[in-house]
Amino acid sequence: MRAYRAGPLALATLAVLAAGCGGEAAPVAQKLVSPTATQSPTARPLAGKTVVIDPGHNGGNASHPKEINRQVDVITGRKPCNTTGTETDDGYPEHAFTWDVAGKMKPILEKMGAKVVLTRPNDKGVGPCVTERAAIGNEARADAVVSIHGDGAAPRGHGFHVIMPGLLPGHNDDVVKPSRRLGRDIRDAYRAGTGMPYATYTADDGLQTRTDLGGLNLSKRPAVFIECGNMRNEGDAAKMSDGGFRERMAAALADGLRRYLT
Repeated sequence: MRAYRAGPLALATLAVLAAGCGGEAAPVAQKLVSPTATQSPTARPLAGKTVVIDPGHNGGNASHPKEINRQVDVITGRKPCNTTGTETDDGYPEHAFTWDVAGKMKPILEKMGAKVVLTRPNDKGVGPCVTERAAIGNEARADAVVSIHGDGAAPRGHGFHVIMPGLLPGHNDDVVKPSRRLGRDIRDAYRAGTGMPYATYTADDGLQTRTDLGGLNLSKRPAVFIECGNMRNEGDAAKMSDGGFRERMAAALADGLRRYLT
């Protein structure tokens, strides 16, 4: 290739450009390759989205039976405000499990750009009632709500399942269909991310529809529950009691939300 020799005018132009900022050309080049200019638009795929995470139960529930046993209206009947939840045979409680998974999910979702709202601030309080938990998602105008639980089924049963709202005409007509899509995305991502099987003792291919859960019945936003495993089953309990495996669970749930919201 023949070499190019710059003429006097071209050389003068380059000199002017180099002197444009006190004779230093480096800042101009640095500005052109600024990270914000080259950042991928998919780096924060959940920007502008609001996610509500509902860690089931609470650490102080057992000490306040009168408060949590208060009956509340869940449309299809009346149920206790909240419950104590279950635990593994070794005494690892559901409320601690759900709180830890929720806490691990939050920064993952925030890194993807989502605004994350938790239905309780810690694992030492009481409640809130299932009605209040639903209200938190509604008031936040959540794009998706996930309620995290661990099941207390017969020890021989194992695996996870996702619970979706059933149709209650006049109450949740607009959210049943998107909730079912959310449920499928959560189920698929959770299985792929954890390797856990669908529940062997309930649901159908890891999915179940119910109309007796206040958190789902009263939600005006797309919402699902997930029973992350059976805490009474030895194998599931070992996984759910392991901090490293809970990180996998949290990452899988966050991925399910990403799938749904994008």
